[in-house]
Amino acid sequence: MLDGLLYPRSVAVIGASRSPGKVGYAILSNLVSGGFEGKIIPVNPQVDEILGLPCYRDAREAKIKVDLCIIVVPPGAVMGALESASAAGAQAVTIITAGFKEVGAAGAARENEIAAYCRKRRMRLLGPNCLGLINTANNMNASFAAQMPKPGAISVLSQSGALCTAILDWSEGRGVGLAKLISIGNKADLCETDLLQALAKDDQTKVIAAYLESITSGPEFIRIAEEVSRDKPVVILKAGTTAAGGKAASSHTGSLAGADIAYGAAFKRAGVVRTEDFESLFDFATALAMQPLPKGNRVAVITNAGGPGIMAADAVENLGMKLDSLTSEIAEDIMSNLPSAASVGNPVDVLGDADSKRYAMALEKTLADPQVDAVIVILTPQAMSDPDATADAIITGATGGKPVLACFMGGSQVLGARAKFVAANVPDYPSPERAVAALKAMVDYAAWLNRPPRVVARFPVNRHRVERVLARQMRAGRPEVGEVEAKEILRAYDFNVPPGQLARNSDDAIAVAERIGYPVAMKIVSPDILHKSDFGGVKLNLSKPSEVCDAYDLMMLRIGRKAPNAHLRGVLVEKMSKPGREIILGMHRDPQFGPMLMFGLGGIFVEVMKDVSFYLAPITHDEALQMLESTRSYALLQGARGEAAVDLNVIAAALQRISQLVTDFPQIEEMDINPFIVGEVGSPPVVADARMILSGVK
Repeated sequence: MLDGLLYPRSVAVIGASRSPGKVGYAILSNLVSGGFEGKIIPVNPQVDEILGLPCYRDAREAKIKVDLCIIVVPPGAVMGALESASAAGAQAVTIITAGFKEVGAAGAARENEIAAYCRKRRMRLLGPNCLGLINTANNMNASFAAQMPKPGAISVLSQSGALCTAILDWSEGRGVGLAKLISIGNKADLCETDLLQALAKDDQTKVIAAYLESITSGPEFIRIAEEVSRDKPVVILKAGTTAAGGKAASSHTGSLAGADIAYGAAFKRAGVVRTEDFESLFDFATALAMQPLPKGNRVAVITNAGGPGIMAADAVENLGMKLDSLTSEIAEDIMSNLPSAASVGNPVDVLGDADSKRYAMALEKTLADPQVDAVIVILTPQAMSDPDATADAIITGATGGKPVLACFMGGSQVLGARAKFVAANVPDYPSPERAVAALKAMVDYAAWLNRPPRVVARFPVNRHRVERVLARQMRAGRPEVGEVEAKEILRAYDFNVPPGQLARNSDDAIAVAERIGYPVAMKIVSPDILHKSDFGGVKLNLSKPSEVCDAYDLMMLRIGRKAPNAHLRGVLVEKMSKPGREIILGMHRDPQFGPMLMFGLGGIFVEVMKDVSFYLAPITHDEALQMLESTRSYALLQGARGEAAVDLNVIAAALQRISQLVTDFPQIEEMDINPFIVGEVGSPPVVADARMILSGVK
């Protein structure tokens, strides 16, 4: 629970100062003026008293057990301060001081030293290089931020101290209270997962909002965040995700799987509500803190202006929610209480002269509609509008168990209404798009909570066969697993691979073709040639011996000219697969979060549009289907534009088998099955081409 950090009975400020403008003065002053309920102990060997409190040369001189020590001394004096804190019995320390790993190798060494000392003494360490922390439950402002927020239900973690001050200013400006605000700093000890666990058990905290630049341990974060998300929403703004990684990826999957993709997949698995900017961080957090979760994604919009209603309708549709018509009974009931020029088609347009009673009627009846899961109420201040009275009406009506979000557009005329909404726990937004986005976050979180139990299937496979193939690769020192060996691995995991064989001359190629039957495909096999078609190394639909012979000779001639130094093992002769929809399946092992599975349609969809989806392994059948549904090209799989639908379940099963393979064999770093050919229901899918990359090969 980290009680010593969050709920201390006594706090010592080591490095307290008499000088306004000094950090040591600001922290002590904040504790005193904030009304901290425990004992405050200034520590400074140069003075006897600060702000009316007796000052001590050492924390031990106070003759009481100190729960929390806040250290504000130069970097070289921090270790001495830690020794004093330990001797005083401190359970936790917050090191405000900068000058550690953020300044280079010497600072990192100092940081490792203080972290090791705290671990040995069993003192939990927040920081160093942090702003401090605030807990409104016990009036503790143990930071050097000037503002103390009012109590609220949202707790905030931030890896940026400067952003903490912006959050406090936002809190004061919007009138939204906070439960806790914790500046994480360098995370020498306490990190985001420790604090998520603590806040999950904190009764004051209803929603956790976080700004993170890094995550200490990917697997640990996913496990803890998933546990916490079951009890309360976790909303995260993750910055610094544009770099794709330290090494060039050599597969399609690897080239598309950047750091941002990995974090997105991790957050989706853990039920974290992800935001893209500072505004949406608190748009989403306030909605989740203030209103009940929706039971579905059917939205009703009430507005006094057509334009904003259309904006809301567009946003609802663009974010994948529904704006269905109201039931005929409800629609008729509402219309009977509105002027004839009004509309109840959803959006419900109550017209520009709507007063608070008209809004109250429309909200009451819309909330009663069984086809409505949530309501967004829009007001633009017009000559006949009364924003304050309308806000009162909405607040009174928003008690039916369904979420109600307000969107009062404008400035000075709606300020009073906005204050009323905050006080009554009705989230209010300045634009329809922001209100709809906040509602979408609620819908997605509710869907995650109500998802079926995760059951990861295990298929009967031949692991020993894979072990033999990988052992051969390791002995040969070849990290690139070519098509022949990759297909052998996939065949061991029950993938359907066309019959075929490696041929080392044209006579061999003809013999293989005669045995497996025409038509056949021929593909060059070389560890030095990744993209075979670029070198003329692929020939398809060969239907007689002379074509096979000519294709073999021509292939060898062209490749000998284009890649004279390439080692050629021969040509793979395979039975031609029946036509079908070409898709790509793959995996890239993220260094932070582990194996990420990829799905996408082949050709232009992956090469140009990059229309792919990722999910962390291991994966369930439902999650595999979600991967398909989350692509823009999903409609093509369902049979759009007169084309036959493909068997979605066999794609989902293939993703599950890849998930099992890469979980069983962590040395597989990357893989592509491209193309994977699928047809209609009942038609077996075919692995047309595949390759893998191994790690740890010398």
